[in-house]
Order: sequence, then structure tokens, then C-alpha cells
Amino acid sequence: MYYTDEIIEEIRQKNDIVDVISSYVSIKKRGSNYVGLCPFHSEKTPSFSVSQSKQMFKCFGCGIGGNVFSFIMEYENASFPEAVKILAERAGVELPEEKFSEAAKKEQGKRKRLLDMHKDAATYFYYQLRKPNGEAGLRYFKERQLSEETMKHFGLGYANVNSNDLTIYLRSKGYKDAEISEGGLAVFSEKDGMNDKFWNRVMFPIQDANHRVIAFGGRVLGEGLPKYLNSQDTPIFDKSRNLYGLNFARAARKNRLILCEGYMDVIALHQAGFTEAVASLGTSLTEGHANLIKRFTDVVYLSYDSDGAGKKAAMRAIGILRKYKLIAKVIHLEPYKDPDEFIKNLGTEEFEKRLEKAEPAFDFELRYLEDGRDINDPDEKERFRKVLLEYIYPFKFYYDDISPYLEKISRKYLFNIDMLRQSMDRYSYELQQTGKDIRIMQQSAPEERAAKESRMRKDSAPMRNERILLTWLADRPDAFDNVRPYLTVEDFTEGVHRDAAKLLFDAFEHGEQPKPSKLTLILQTDETYDENDQQEISRLFSTRLNDALLLIEHSKEDRLIEIVPDQASAIGDVLISVKQENLKRFQETGAQDPKYLDILMQKKKEIEVLKKKRKAF
Repeated sequence: MYYTDEIIEEIRQKNDIVDVISSYVSIKKRGSNYVGLCPFHSEKTPSFSVSQSKQMFKCFGCGIGGNVFSFIMEYENASFPEAVKILAERAGVELPEEKFSEAAKKEQGKRKRLLDMHKDAATYFYYQLRKPNGEAGLRYFKERQLSEETMKHFGLGYANVNSNDLTIYLRSKGYKDAEISEGGLAVFSEKDGMNDKFWNRVMFPIQDANHRVIAFGGRVLGEGLPKYLNSQDTPIFDKSRNLYGLNFARAARKNRLILCEGYMDVIALHQAGFTEAVASLGTSLTEGHANLIKRFTDVVYLSYDSDGAGKKAAMRAIGILRKYKLIAKVIHLEPYKDPDEFIKNLGTEEFEKRLEKAEPAFDFELRYLEDGRDINDPDEKERFRKVLLEYIYPFKFYYDDISPYLEKISRKYLFNIDMLRQSMDRYSYELQQTGKDIRIMQQSAPEERAAKESRMRKDSAPMRNERILLTWLADRPDAFDNVRPYLTVEDFTEGVHRDAAKLLFDAFEHGEQPKPSKLTLILQTDETYDENDQQEISRLFSTRLNDALLLIEHSKEDRLIEIVPDQASAIGDVLISVKQENLKRFQETGAQDPKYLDILMQKKKEIEVLKKKRKAF
């Protein structure tokens, strides 16, 4: 949805950044700014600063910063349009109705109908549980020791023994049979007509990250099969990209997720206070799940069943999580099978202890691979060495250096480290000769590699220097006249930085004093930028010298002290670096320009002049 600049600016003005952030984070006034603990990384000393005058925030610990929209996007894991809606609702600003093409309107209408239908179905199941005919379902949940509050929180329900109750109800609400069938709530056959998909089952509504019911899971009461039945994929539900409980877990803000295998495990953990628990939905963990998890945390605790199948599933999950650079740890539940049983028998405190003692993923993998092998037998130990080398070989596509893994194997099993490295090199060479190396590489996550490369480019020194220069100019508009003879918009990297420089320069040349928060908004509302670009936009106008012109220190009185280094020469060095990078890009791409040599000499001359005047800024 596109919103006009006027609407965006009205929302921004009605959402003071201090008021908004203080509703999420505890901040205190220190000098002209407000400070507190950063909500985006773990810290004990406050490095999170909010400027009311600039309507910007900045963490000098992790580097994240931006305006009020950026904060909501980061905190709520929301897109820019979603952040606009959140802040508009908060300020009581009425947003214009979305405009779509006819095809888009039709698709949007269908999605809304399916969402409305699932909400109505969830309400129906919820009330059936509390009626006399839902007594068996209610008894089942109470036997599982769920409180009324927990049942209400998760919207648990019951599907009647009759096989068409829900269909009749949904028809009465105006839904067509085709819609009910497409939503996966009923099945049509020539013999029996429309029959409910779920009947004689306790029901678990599945919600997306925004608390909308998108599917259901049902457990049969009695001995029927399948024991658990889940909605099939529909236009509003993709089981490989949704996690049960994520809508609640995202708000836990514990910088971790506990990954379980079933609905009841998640519910039991939430009831015990571990509200960061989630589960996959009738399927093993997928790359879609890992990509979703990556949006919320980098740390995943696996709380799978302690039997053989659970351990096998944990091994598979660890491999997928590794592709996405997620840190995995394994919680040991013995002597109990699953988290639900564990909590019932040993309680919350003991589970917390198991969490603290969770086993690093690689240690778990080594134990799993070793299980059943007699490594005291030299022949078996040699075979095991080859198994280990084959297992960790793909790690080279996820990590810059796999030496720590080889060293761990060497210490644990007393293999000579130099021989291990030589064996790995030989194995690598053999794979490259047969082409298997390429196939293994292709099994890694290409989108994650691309994202990593993009992040590395954006976190490089040249990109930081451009951010510093943009921030400095926005903070010091009086310095623009000094810099303008030596700096042009084209000196910045194409894309977000060059567009930001153009907005900044245009404001200066029209005699305006640019407001970083407003410039950021203009860029955020440009629909041509992708998600990575939007992340970069949120970092603009908040990067200072040495990653902080304003260094935060704390005295005994907990006051903030501004320490400004030799600003003139430092900015001169940054300016020279930006010009040198521009020269390098021109040398790489401008050789076909008829005036190549003239332009090259001019660029070099400008740099030489700047070197002599580096302390003049």
C-alpha cells in the first residue's frame, strides 16, 4: 500500500518518538537525550539513546538507529506499511482505503473471506468446547492439566462428533461450499457431499504472527487415526512457513526460541512461563521455518522428544538451522519423553536448569554420530574419522573457518590435528574432481549467502564512511558550503546512499535545514527499495566518526559525556576515503568513457587537493 507524504508526516508528527519508545522500553532523560538498555541486543550498561529534538534513536552498542517508523519495524518485526498502520492506529489517524487492480482486489477479497471464515470457525470450536456436547474435549484438556486461562489464551476448542456441524454453521454465516472446501475446513465427495475435515477432535487454532487464525490442528478423542490432523496448505496457510505459538513467542523478547514437536508441548511450556516456545505444524523443520526464525532470533533451543525419532529430527533440524547461521542447542529431557511430560513431573525450575545446561549442537551431533560405535577399535575409529570428515565438510559453505570444528574433533577423539586437516584437504580435492563439491554447495542456503554478502558490503569501511559523511552533513548543515566544492552526489554509491545524498544536497541548495527523520521517511516510502535497502535506510543519518562521534561514557552520577575527537581532520579523512572509493569504482567501470583519462586525472587531482586541506573541515 502506498501512502502519501502528507499522511506519513502526519503520523510521524502525532507519534513523538520518546512517547512511542518509552511504551516499549524503559528510558530516562539524561541531558538533552533519553537513554536506556537497548531492546535489540543484550547489554548491562545503557547504550540506547533517543533524541526528542531530532526524533531519532541510536544504539551505540549494536549500531541500530533510525526514526519512529524504523523502531516499530525493528521491534515488531514489521514491514514499513505495517509500521505505518501500527502508528496510525496509535495516533488515531485514519488511513485511506487501499487501491488495487481488479485482479488484486479479487485476490485480496478471497484472502479476507478465508481469514474471516477461519475466525468464525475458531469461534465456533471455542464455544462447542464449553457446551454439554464438548464435555469430552474439556475433560481431555483438564486431564492434561491446562488451566482455563491457558485454554482461553490459545483459543482451544472442540469439533463435534457429527461430521457436518461446522459446514452447516459456516453456511449459515453466508460462506459458500467452494470457500469452505478451499479453506480446508470440509471435504466434498460425490457420495457423501460436504463433510467437515475435523470432527470428534479437540481443536488447536493456528495463528500467524499477527494473531490471525489461518489453519487448525485437531487431536482425535479415542483411538481413531490419524491421531493428529492438520489443515492442508491453502491460500492463507503454508505449513512450511508458519510456526505454532509464534504470535505469542515473538512478544516474549527473550532473544531465543524453544522449538518443540507438538501443540501440547508448546502450550505446556507457555503455561509454565516459557512463552518463547514454538512448534512446526505437522511437518519437519524446513528452510522456510529457519528463514522465519531468523527474523526473530539467532538462538534456538531444541526441545524434541528424547526417543530415537526425536534425536533424528533434532539432527535434521540442526543441519537446517546451521544453514541460516542460527545457533542451536539441545535440551535433554530424560527420563521423560517430551516437554509436556517433563514439566508435569519435574516442574518449571528443573526445566530452567535443563535450559541452562543445554548441549551445544555440535556436541550433540558428535554424540549422535558416535552412538553404537566402538571407537576403541582402531579400524572402527578410522571409519568413524571418515564419517566425521564427511559430516562436517558442508560446514565450509556456512562458515569462513571450520578449524574450530576440526580442533574439537581432534581433542575429543585424540586425532592428530595436522592429519585431520590433510585428510580434509584430500577429501575436498576428491569431491572437486568428481563435481560433488558443487552439488554440496548448492544444498546450502543461497538466499542466506546472498544476504550475508549484501550485509558484508553494507558493513564495509567504504559504506560506513558514506554513512558517516551523510550523518555529519545532516548534523552540521553549516559545513555544507565548505564540503560542496569537493563532493558531489555521484561520489556516493548508487542506490540508497546516492539517493539520500541527493535529498540532502537538494535541501541545502534550496536553503532548507534538512531533518534526518523526514529524509528517512521519504526513502522508506519508496516502493522500489527491497528489504535489505530498507534495513540500510534505517541506519542512515546515525553513523558517527569511529562509528560514534558521540561516544557514550558513564560517570558515577550516570551522566552522559560527549567526547568529540579531532573532528576536522577526521572528517577530512572520511571525505578523502569516499572520493578514493569513487575513483576506484570509476577505474573499474569507466574505461569505455571517451573522456576516461580526463575524468581520471580530475578525480585524482581533487583527492590531492583534499589531502592538503584535510584539516579544513
